[in-house]
Amino acid sequence: MTDASLLEPDEPAPVTLDNQAGSSVFFLTCDHAGRAIPRRLGRLGLPEPETERHIAWDIGIGAVGRQISRLLDATVVLQSYSRLVIDCNRDPNVPSSIPEISETTEIPGNRDLGEAARSARFEAIFRPYHEGIAAALDRRAAAGRASVLVALHSFTPVFKGMARPWHVGVLYNRDPRFAHLLMELLKREEGLFVGDNEPYSVTDASDYTIPVHGERRGLHHVAIEIRQDLITDDKGQRTWGPMLARLLAQAYQQLVAAEALRPG
Repeated sequence: MTDASLLEPDEPAPVTLDNQAGSSVFFLTCDHAGRAIPRRLGRLGLPEPETERHIAWDIGIGAVGRQISRLLDATVVLQSYSRLVIDCNRDPNVPSSIPEISETTEIPGNRDLGEAARSARFEAIFRPYHEGIAAALDRRAAAGRASVLVALHSFTPVFKGMARPWHVGVLYNRDPRFAHLLMELLKREEGLFVGDNEPYSVTDASDYTIPVHGERRGLHHVAIEIRQDLITDDKGQRTWGPMLARLLAQAYQQLVAAEALRPG
């Protein structure tokens, strides 16, 4: 699972699949769970504190994903490397795949990359991560198992000086069915300010996991964004994991009931 030109044998594998035999219909992904940077890239020329910020990873989301996985007996796929190395939720052909600037921070190690350097990151990190997702979904389909793809992310409370008031955002593009059901349930939770395609929305240019593994396969799906200050610590993660596990299960029950009533 590693590319000898970039990752050394003792460095993390780019993809972790936990609970592959889980019985749940839900299939969870955390594209930005990790913040590792291959040693050969020299921390991309950044000071260590920058690699701990939201620009480098989705703070807290890996722990929330594992909580949901345990509670629902669901497979969860986690990506180990910083999105500053290569963003595993971007088409590799778009400029933001390997950003030269993230928010307002310049990334020296990403400037003026040649094709060979970009390809090394793709082959070592991006390709095995998405091949791992595809293979797992293929195995489930071959076994006659349904899958609902849930892409988990977190977002910074302040971006370029602008405060973001939402506690959680529900994101979708071409097929809003499952997202709308989940969103309505979240809105019923006391005190939650829920974003409808906020602070982001799913598009082919800004996303990869949902368009490729969800929409193209015809799977029900949703992307969830949780504000990072709510899941930075264990207390927040233990609040959001169980709540989302409960609401995802309820939304799926509603989806199944609605589809049973459809003619034909």
